Amino acid sequence: MMNPDTNRKILCVGVNYRPHIEEMGREIPEHPVVFVRFPGSLVNAGEAMLRPRVSEQYDFEGELAIVIGKAARHVSRADAYDYVGGYCCFMDGSVRDWQRHTGQFTAGKNFERSGAIGPMVPAAQIQDPTALELTTRVNGKVMQRGRISELVFDIPALVEYCSTFTELRPGDIIATGTPGGVGAARKPPVWLRDGDTVEVEISGLGVLSNPVRDE
Repeated sequence: MMNPDTNRKILCVGVNYRPHIEEMGREIPEHPVVFVRFPGSLVNAGEAMLRPRVSEQYDFEGELAIVIGKAARHVSRADAYDYVGGYCCFMDGSVRDWQRHTGQFTAGKNFERSGAIGPMVPAAQIQDPTALELTTRVNGKVMQRGRISELVFDIPALVEYCSTFTELRPGDIIATGTPGGVGAARKPPVWLRDGDTVEVEISGLGVLSNPVRDE
């Protein structure tokens, strides 16, 4: 279980896999697309995520998240892994219509209990995070597959970039982005509903599994 520290920074990176960039009709960004999630928008493994009552467009995004292990400021990419304390599965639940209200992602990414995280595996147990594979399933059906090696901005680049504009502290989280296959890009779209179960599995980290309930 993750420590529910309300002072933790949760930085998320959007459009960071080429297949997802293409399916969403975006361009490869020049810099990491960083947005913020609030601690109250996440639940732990096994807890129910809430589909907001104001939207029918509640989407899934499986991701790898890194957990900062020690204070980091102006970290070079060469030293970045020294500041990673652990890794965990992350479900960046997205309320698509609210996400598209403006050019900022904040509203659509911060509904209460709309995402999930955990549990953390210490970084020392993961020899090569670029070799990890990610799979997202909804009700047992595979919806997303990706390799961490396919990130546009890799883990060292993200630690370097984020530690330049803010001090990263122990327990802070950086979610690294989602592969292709999200519900919004499917024809017809696939939205999460009450009673669904979302699983984010990353090789070496285990499975983050959460039920979906209506708010």
